[in-house]
Amino acid sequence: MSKQKAIAVFDIGKTNKKLLLFNEDYDVVFERSLQFDEIKDEDEFPCENVAALTAWIKSSVGEVLTLEDVEINTINFSAYGASFVHVDEKENPVTPLYNYLKPFPEELQKKFYADYGGEINFSKTTASPVLGNLNSGLQLYRLKYERPDLFNKIHCSLHLPQYISSILTKKNYSDITSIGCHTGLWDFTQKKYHEWVQKENVISKLAEIYPCNHVEKAQWKNKLLEIGIGMHDSSSALVPYLLSFKEPFVLLSTGTWNISLNPFNEKALTADELQNDCLCYLTHESNPVKASRLFAGNEYELQVKRIASHFNQKVEKYFSIKFDSELLSKVEKSNSYNLKTFSERSLGAFVNDIHAYYQLINDLVGVQVFSTNLILTDNVHSIFVDGGFSKNSIFMNMLAMRYRNKKIYAATIAQASSLGAALVIHEKWNEKEMKKDLVTLELYNF
Repeated sequence: MSKQKAIAVFDIGKTNKKLLLFNEDYDVVFERSLQFDEIKDEDEFPCENVAALTAWIKSSVGEVLTLEDVEINTINFSAYGASFVHVDEKENPVTPLYNYLKPFPEELQKKFYADYGGEINFSKTTASPVLGNLNSGLQLYRLKYERPDLFNKIHCSLHLPQYISSILTKKNYSDITSIGCHTGLWDFTQKKYHEWVQKENVISKLAEIYPCNHVEKAQWKNKLLEIGIGMHDSSSALVPYLLSFKEPFVLLSTGTWNISLNPFNEKALTADELQNDCLCYLTHESNPVKASRLFAGNEYELQVKRIASHFNQKVEKYFSIKFDSELLSKVEKSNSYNLKTFSERSLGAFVNDIHAYYQLINDLVGVQVFSTNLILTDNVHSIFVDGGFSKNSIFMNMLAMRYRNKKIYAATIAQASSLGAALVIHEKWNEKEMKKDLVTLELYNF
């Protein structure tokens, strides 16, 4: 039996870790997903289990290479941002993979911004709101001043997608999509590293920047593979849409974070936008993408668990609830759209768990509209929703109701970030012409 040619993509989210195989038509022919329990860093703060992740990557590569019906010669990676793995000369991590939610020391943060132009000017220049550890460049700054012993042991600091790549290649690279995602490292006005990276000698810890379509040949257990250098997942998720649609659009990529991306908004970030968690990403072609972020997926998971516990239900019940316009009319009477609103609501005020669930979605959609509107422009007439919320008919209908003058689509490619990582190296592994119908859309009208 002849084997079909495919590419393997590791898609590492903060919650779910996935391995997907795409054939030359970009159909998923194999998929695996799992979650790791977090461990704790030296301050007892939860963080990614890098050792477990590394072991899983290695064992998974070994497994897919032995599949009888699939031939794998190429591998690439997509992973969440704001996360450095600091390695020594032997490629061993010298620190935990610090959680981007870990609080940043207030005095050290004040010193940093005082030294480099103040919060507003620095944020505008680097397209990075003041986010503490989410500005991953500042994680290196923190190590330099708080843990100089560890800082000196670092041979190279790799963003997570590039670290995963290095597991297989034993080589270190930097990638522009990882550098450009609210790291505080990149000067968007000068299109180079910000001056502080040189002045603080952080540059000595960073690998050379390579293009997103670079692949490296690597031997893996007697098989020669071509290994990509990986991408930041939000930029990767945008790739299929940029290749498929030429008319201006906004992509609402949903998951732990809901990120609204507008590649057609060329206006500079304002102070007000930065205060509301707007920023810029960089595409695989190094073009800026104006974006707004919302921690909606995380809030959704917490509140669904609260609802299920209060009403003695299983969380799985809410995976398949269908849209009911009558229930919507009940919750629409409450128009308080603060993300914290539902967490402050008393569950005793709801007649049942479904009513409570509808109110949760209504609250989330309200604040989602506020977030998306920050980067929305008049030239955009279509909003594409992918990821977890695209499968939620209640969320999609409520969103369409708020955007009656736009076309709201659910994208059926929920694996957009994985697909993007495969597409950027299409010419390196795929002899077929790139498909034109990469994205299938379902229109929601209200």
